[in-house]
Amino acid sequence: MARTTLILRRLKSTTASISTKLIAEELLAHAHNVGPITQRQLIDANQLQRLSLTLNRPNLHADQSIRLEAPSAGTPVPPGYHLAYFTPAALSNELGQDGTDRIYNPKAPYTRRMWAGGDISWDIKNQLSVGQEVTETTRLLSADAKVTRTGEEMIVVGVQKTFKNRNGVALVDRRDWVFRKALLEPVPVQRIELPNLIPLPDPTDSHFLSRDFLQTPVTLFRFSALTFNGHQIHYSQPWCREVEGHRDIVVHGPLNLINMLDLWRDAQPDGALKVPRSIRYRATAPIYVNEQYRGVLERRDAGASNIKLWGSDGQGGVRVGMAADIEAF
Repeated sequence: MARTTLILRRLKSTTASISTKLIAEELLAHAHNVGPITQRQLIDANQLQRLSLTLNRPNLHADQSIRLEAPSAGTPVPPGYHLAYFTPAALSNELGQDGTDRIYNPKAPYTRRMWAGGDISWDIKNQLSVGQEVTETTRLLSADAKVTRTGEEMIVVGVQKTFKNRNGVALVDRRDWVFRKALLEPVPVQRIELPNLIPLPDPTDSHFLSRDFLQTPVTLFRFSALTFNGHQIHYSQPWCREVEGHRDIVVHGPLNLINMLDLWRDAQPDGALKVPRSIRYRATAPIYVNEQYRGVLERRDAGASNIKLWGSDGQGGVRVGMAADIEAF
């Protein structure tokens, strides 16, 4: 079975074909003609509560339980939780075959989309909070034709989202998607029996903190519903295996991003600021449903931290599925 691995860090200098470059240029021209896209939304307490419960976190903040009631007006939105707002607003017949919104999707054959990475920066003096009316402005930054070391062509699309409340810019979220060519024929379904135990890193040094994760189909369904995400790789096993070349249903990149930020928050000492200055992250390999994986946080100098999510490589070993560098204020 073909293995799907994000390979942004393995791009080589070989020039992409003219047809691929033209598709990328066409997307840029379309975005230029359309211009930035603006949405306004109230930061709803119910959405924040449901996201925290989906993450299996009964406390939104250390001393704030949301089990029985939604957070009150003025409650700060934890880092990364803005991803549950400003969800795609597309009619069902406007979605791609894979269920994704197509606003910034290149045309065929580049139809296999994966979240590849990005960076977020926060303004500590101006946090998003429950009850605020917030404006999100989205613009296309780039659409680049790339070639991997194995000769596979892809288009890397960069988007920036700026969130403003009445006090100005609260955070800037830049993200990259990778679009790969559709497979020419269905991938034969193979049943892969994974070992019960894989050698996940187990650091004992005090500079490290680890946490295990395992995402169930129910968790992925709830997260897809909260984020209004129709991407079939997050719920359809036949689509994942036969169309996209994955071994199983794929865990959302944004879900793992939030889990990394929560791990960082929980690692901060009592009384410390629970909002980072920035996070820069990249997805390097898919993480799959019902497979255990481990987040390992390394504390570095000057308030910096590095987090890696280690999971199965499908062959009895481990690999990094996502990595991030976080800077504190």
